[in-house]
Amino acid sequence: MWDGVLTSLPFVFLISLFVSLLLYWYGGKISPKVKATANKLAPYACGEEFPPQKLQVNVERFFVYAVFFLVFDILAFMLATSLGSPGIVPVLYAGITLVAVIFLLPILKLRVE
Repeated sequence: MWDGVLTSLPFVFLISLFVSLLLYWYGGKISPKVKATANKLAPYACGEEFPPQKLQVNVERFFVYAVFFLVFDILAFMLATSLGSPGIVPVLYAGITLVAVIFLLPILKLRVE
């Protein structure tokens, strides 16, 4: 009678949920309690106080790196999957990719700087 119930998905889910909640509750009971002080709530920066500044991200430079990663990632995937049947297509694709990167380098250097 209990064979089908003990291995059913809802029963296993409820048991695992109960065990995880029990462990979470027990961990909260035995964990050390620390009072919130000014130093505890302060952001950590190697023990130094520094004024918060707005983070300036160069999106164009990130985009250049993302494009290069994508190009070379696709090239690596193409070459890795074509090792089973080598031929002219992987070599042709690698050549076209490298020529395109060589032509794009001067244009991308002007945008980054």
